[in-house]
Amino acid sequence: MSKIIASAAIRGANGLVKTAAEMLEKTIAEKGKDYLFEFPDTAYFLPMIYAMTGFAVKTLADMRVALSMAREMLHPEPEEKVYKPYLGEALDSGMATLYAEEIILALRYINGLEPAVDPEFNYTYNGFITDTIQRNLGIQLVDGRMPGFAAIVGAAPDEEIAVKIVRELQEKNILIFLSGQSRDKDGNLTSVTKQLLRKKIDLGWDTYIVPLGPDTEHTLYALDWSIRASLIFGGKKPGDYKTHLRYTKDRVFAFALVLGELDDIKWSTGAGAINMGYPAVCDTMQPVIHPTGVCMYEEVDRELDHNKIVQKAIEVRGLKIISEKPPIPVAFGPAFEGERIRKEDTFIEFGGQRTAAFEWVIMKELEEIEDNKITIVGKNWQERYEQGGQMPLGIVIEVAGRKMQKDFESIIERKVHHNINEAQGLWHMGQRDINWIRISKASKAAGITLEHIGHIQATMARNRFRSIVDKVQVTLYTDEEDVVKLREEAIISYKERDLRLGGLNDDAVDTFYSCLLCQSFAPSHVCVITPERLGLCGAYNWLDGKAAFEIDPTGGNQPVPKGELVDSKYGRYSGVDDYLKKASGGAVETLNLYTIMENPMTSCGCFECIVAIIPEANGVMIVNRGFTGMTPVGMKFSTLAGSVGGGVQTPGFMGIGVNFVTSKKFLSGDGGIKRIVWMSKSLKERVREIFQLRAQEAGVPDLLDKIADEGICEDAEKLVEYLSSVGHPALEMEPMI
Repeated sequence: MSKIIASAAIRGANGLVKTAAEMLEKTIAEKGKDYLFEFPDTAYFLPMIYAMTGFAVKTLADMRVALSMAREMLHPEPEEKVYKPYLGEALDSGMATLYAEEIILALRYINGLEPAVDPEFNYTYNGFITDTIQRNLGIQLVDGRMPGFAAIVGAAPDEEIAVKIVRELQEKNILIFLSGQSRDKDGNLTSVTKQLLRKKIDLGWDTYIVPLGPDTEHTLYALDWSIRASLIFGGKKPGDYKTHLRYTKDRVFAFALVLGELDDIKWSTGAGAINMGYPAVCDTMQPVIHPTGVCMYEEVDRELDHNKIVQKAIEVRGLKIISEKPPIPVAFGPAFEGERIRKEDTFIEFGGQRTAAFEWVIMKELEEIEDNKITIVGKNWQERYEQGGQMPLGIVIEVAGRKMQKDFESIIERKVHHNINEAQGLWHMGQRDINWIRISKASKAAGITLEHIGHIQATMARNRFRSIVDKVQVTLYTDEEDVVKLREEAIISYKERDLRLGGLNDDAVDTFYSCLLCQSFAPSHVCVITPERLGLCGAYNWLDGKAAFEIDPTGGNQPVPKGELVDSKYGRYSGVDDYLKKASGGAVETLNLYTIMENPMTSCGCFECIVAIIPEANGVMIVNRGFTGMTPVGMKFSTLAGSVGGGVQTPGFMGIGVNFVTSKKFLSGDGGIKRIVWMSKSLKERVREIFQLRAQEAGVPDLLDKIADEGICEDAEKLVEYLSSVGHPALEMEPMI
């Protein structure tokens, strides 16, 4: 082990523990040792300390205990003892650093200093990453859209290099966390965050660029994000530190890009990250720490070319990057999907109730279309496009394939939204005949034309549906008369589709589909998707599973033969049980689809809602992800989620997708929607229209008004009083327990 690295890590850890102790004692003097603290919207206290030790830090007094754990891992600074530090001592110092940094950041929150604010730009950093955000991104973590995470620490030599590095990571769909400072080539202390702000780059979760804070210590928020993946999705137990560290190394694909010179705190934080299996690639000459723990100096200059640093990091971490870029003159990838195009930055727009517009996918026979043919139909469209402003636009995408089915039209059509949004400087909202598209001035200057919208659709339809789509032909209509006429034809087609798909139900098919994508994080979890029960993440329905299997027969969506009906009330099938035993490695042996009380479906962690039994009310509550208030079971969403996720069956508790609430099969074995006694307000409004139809069918048309929410009560006792006063039907139903 290099004495240079180990000595720096040990010095950094000792200094941070001392700083944390001084801050802690000052805060205790001001607020008292019993002062309660929790990071925003998390069920995991101080996550790093909780995962590694099992100790839940709830008060300032608890922080003293945690800090003593950090001290136990410290080693004397090299100047105090003549010896050559080795890897183990550096790694110990790294973990002590993470504990100390977590306490320092918690104290900063208590003292109103977090999230940090940059006074130069009046910009507020993200700060602590909430459980809600982590679960929101769950599906992207497992379906390949987001292959890894990069923590950029420091600053690039100049703003152009900073933008280039970040854009390259975005194009590869890698989530980027920013923290720390260093000096640029002119000797000015700055950061990548400041460099991007000066170039007016959009920052935030929508664009995959998340500034955590201005100091190196803020890198801890990214490491907290990583360790919670083990707690949330992996279901690993607090205190089992070896399992957690193995999980982060094997399943959370993170790395650091350290730009600029390193100091003691960067080395000690880096040593903590190495414990978790995360390599760091620097743009300055540094000693090498190989993954084996063996250290050596290379004879050649290790100062990396900034054109190669991202690729080097990807190779070191072993990420698999799948790039599917259409032939367009701007960057392309999911990281640009959240990019905003403001009115003042817009060159031209289509639809959005400003002009007539629609998008329509039509299945054709192979001989009827010419592959990759892009046609624009309209008078003087080039001249009108060059003037900017507003134009009508009809997008007709004709697809053909030997395995193509009529039912797949809507699936391909839904991807039009993503296809356009993933192009830098293009923005899409809505679908079908209520779509809205904008092209930015910057993208127009880069060379984007109307034909490129067609090329994007043709390329991505083939890339994303390569096994069912053999040929794609795109026609764009720009004259209002044509757009209005074709839009009427499209609306008729939309209605025909809805009627056809609306007739699908669990009894009408002999095959369900599984979703195993989340097994990369939750190995024992198996989602069983039926026509009347979508995946718990809300992103996959039965048709999506069917199409995905046609596209990739060995992928994460597999057919599940129903087999014999074992229990019609609870929805148990022999074929489903057989599949579960195999797909879960024996962890799950049986499943009831329509009850929460006996062998309910497992959950990974990225569910949209949680259903939980309230015994006192003889019913269930439903709380959606993002709701941060208290619920009648005495737990917030984040705390409830800690009990439901990780691929385990928890009778009385279950993760679901929002649309399952209004399914005719929702808890049909337990009495259906009449069992719902409490819902968060935002969820009630989201499902209101369809829910009222279901309630009328169930003979209780005013049911939604009888369901309590946080504005009525947040505890079980008051809930029962309210239910009694309005005559809720759950009180008269047979006992759930």
